[in-house]
Amino acid sequence: MWPHFRAYRPIRTVCHHRHVISRGTLPLHLTAATLLRVSAEGMATALVLTVEARTGRAADAGFLQTAATLPYVLSGPLIGHALDRARRPRPLIMMLAAGYAVAAASLLLMAGRSPLVLALLVAAVIGVTEPVVVALTSLLPRYVPAERLPRAYGLEASSYNVAAIAGPGLAAGLASATTGTYAGFAVAASAIVALLVLPLLPIPGPAAPIPRDEQTAAEADPSSGSSGAGEAALSAPGREMSRGTDADGGAPQPAGPAGSGEAATQAPRQQTGGSTDADGRAAADAGGGRGGARVLVDAVAGGLWVLVGNRVLRALTAATSLAWLGWGGIAIAAVLLAERLDAEPSAGGQLMVAVAVGSLAGSLASARWLRPRHAERVMVVGLVAFGGALAALAWVPSLPWALLCFLAAGLCEGPVFAATLMLRQRESPPERLGQVNTTGGSLKIGTFAVGAALTGMLADHLGPDGLVLAIAACQFAGAAVGLLLLGITGRADRAARSRA
Repeated sequence: MWPHFRAYRPIRTVCHHRHVISRGTLPLHLTAATLLRVSAEGMATALVLTVEARTGRAADAGFLQTAATLPYVLSGPLIGHALDRARRPRPLIMMLAAGYAVAAASLLLMAGRSPLVLALLVAAVIGVTEPVVVALTSLLPRYVPAERLPRAYGLEASSYNVAAIAGPGLAAGLASATTGTYAGFAVAASAIVALLVLPLLPIPGPAAPIPRDEQTAAEADPSSGSSGAGEAALSAPGREMSRGTDADGGAPQPAGPAGSGEAATQAPRQQTGGSTDADGRAAADAGGGRGGARVLVDAVAGGLWVLVGNRVLRALTAATSLAWLGWGGIAIAAVLLAERLDAEPSAGGQLMVAVAVGSLAGSLASARWLRPRHAERVMVVGLVAFGGALAALAWVPSLPWALLCFLAAGLCEGPVFAATLMLRQRESPPERLGQVNTTGGSLKIGTFAVGAALTGMLADHLGPDGLVLAIAACQFAGAAVGLLLLGITGRADRAARSRA
């Protein structure tokens, strides 16, 4: 029997800006985001092939992968917090995308040639700037009407999968046609082209707050329009958090639906109507340093509090983070497996393309058939099937069989990723969605980085078969932990309701 899952509730979204809800906005978003993701998804394969060609040791790329992903754990929440609250997010997005493109091109030129310490520093810059690739997902509710969001998130998942095909495919193709030294050329070029598309994308800020003088007038004149009040209700929490005090919000904070632990996502003191908190203002004026500290803590931990406090998000984050601990070694394992099957190292790139093709097919199917009420089940079952397909790689006799197993693994992983995006959007408070996306992505990337480092250290001892079995074990462990957390907290919720 499945554990008791929370009943489905309609997807919540932020206030839309009429001038960006158009037929052309979503395609522009997907184009720019996909180009950036082609670079990000192809980086691991290009880096492994480049280091293999220049040094003869593919496993050494694991340390560079770790340096390129570990800073993501801290920079992801900060970038998500900034984008959630920036009135003009375009300059921040452009700066991050440009920094990523320059760092990626520099690392691919330096890997295997320059001193390791210097290459690690450049790789760390990638980790600081790459969260913009995931943060773009949190902009979707600003472009897309609520009734179209499930399909938009399916297409967004497909964007990642298209990039996961094109990135490793381009790297492997260049490595086969020339040498591994040039495997990263297309990865860098894709990021540069994305920089040319991003300026065409209208990027609105969060819903504009009502100024205090207009708010006072609205209180004095009840006949004033109500549409602005709805926008203020959505923007007030972000304004309060950005100033480090709960004094400056004049509109009520939207209360999230009842659920286990979700009260942690609400402000400590909720306000009603246009009242202000004089004590809060006095405290903020008297202790600006404490207010700044609160802003920093909120930026780093705000998304984490939502993930920990919400039953479904807690299970989802634990499950997918464990799964990505294993996934951190997949690029190295693919190259070593290709060599074990008497193929060229570039065949490892073909294996990565196969898993991405399968994942794309799974995501497209999810865009049509997956519904939010089924997302928890899809996440757990998908991880089990994903691990089974990867475990079968230890016994494949030839490259075609390995390609088939990678394809099957991708078919199972695509719905898992689509369900991940859907659950985050469904369960997160609207004003925290960007932080939840980047924090959840940061935790996965952090475990990915640990997995890449462990792969670099253990590859010689485990061999390719041992590596794929270890990666599969992480998927099984993630599914078990997710199921356990959903079941335990679901029973606790039912017990609390029965006592009430």
